[in-house]
Formats: sequence, structure tokens, C-alpha cells
Amino acid sequence: MKKEKIRCGWGIAEPMVSYHDDEWGVPLKDDRLIFEFLTLEAFQAGLSWLIVLRKRDNFRKAFAGFDPRKVATFTARDVARLLQDAGIIRNRAKIEATIENARRFLDVQKEFGTFSKYMWSWVGGKTIEHRLKSMKDIPVTTDEAVAWAKDLKARGFRFLGPTVVYAHMQATGMVNDHIAACFRRKKGR
Repeated sequence: MKKEKIRCGWGIAEPMVSYHDDEWGVPLKDDRLIFEFLTLEAFQAGLSWLIVLRKRDNFRKAFAGFDPRKVATFTARDVARLLQDAGIIRNRAKIEATIENARRFLDVQKEFGTFSKYMWSWVGGKTIEHRLKSMKDIPVTTDEAVAWAKDLKARGFRFLGPTVVYAHMQATGMVNDHIAACFRRKKGR
């Protein structure tokens, strides 16, 4: 009889299981993927992550494969098109923020060489290893997330407050918030 894997309490049904097992908490350095995660985290604000994951492929199509160079060129016509796209979350403020965030993302790339270098500087280039016993121990934000969100805001990014930034840090492996019993904690990332 095959033993069931122990996971963090939120990774219990698809597509959450695959996301948990294959992506969440894996250190990410690829700028295009980082832009994808930032965008999806911003769209998730106030909603369920499950909703966002179910629409992820549609988001990829709608936002030019999350290529920040392409998204940065989107116009009012693109905003109108996206507001009619039932395959994504049709929130004007979040759509417009994504376009502006792509422009700011490119600015950061120019300044630091890659967005990844800038992003990882907030944790000293290494994953912060939290030792969490249960889901209730997972924080909603940290001092690093608060400081980074403040810097992002100063640079003109939108919809990336401390809670969203912390979720991004968890997703991209800047922090390891897999609970102690989770097979991903034991297996490594």
C-alpha cells in the first residue's frame, strides 16, 4: 500500500496539489517567471488563489506570456480587450496595475541587471528558512516583506502591499514556509 504524502494543509485538491508539489517555495531566478508570479499574486489580492490558478493559462494568453516587455507596451485598447476576457479576472485597477508594473519591472531590470538580483537582495540572496509546525504558524507578512513592499511602492509598483509581497516571497522560494511534516520541507526544494 502506497503511503500518502504529507503536504501543507492548503495543497489538498488540484490544481493546488500540483502547484504546491512542483512550484510553491522553489527558489525562482527567471525574470519572466518572476513577473508572472508578481502579476498573479496581485490579481489574487482579496480573492482565492484557487481562482487564479484555474485561470492561469488564460492569464498567460491574455498577458503575452507574461513577457514584461510586451505587457509594458499595452494600451487603452488592450485594457478594453482584457476587460472583455472572461478567462481572466476582469478588474480594471488590477489590469492597469499589471501594465504599469511591467514598466516598473523593466526599470528595475535596467538598474540591477535583472529583477531577480533586486528581488533576492531583500533576503540577502538566500532563502529564509522558517521552522513552522503547522499552518497556523505561517505569518501573513514579515519585516522583509514590509520593507520590500514600501520600496516597490516608491518605485511606482501597484497592488503589491506587504501581504501580497510576502505571498510572492513564499511562492518564489525567498522564504521556506512548508510546514515541518510536509514532504517538500523534507525533500528540499
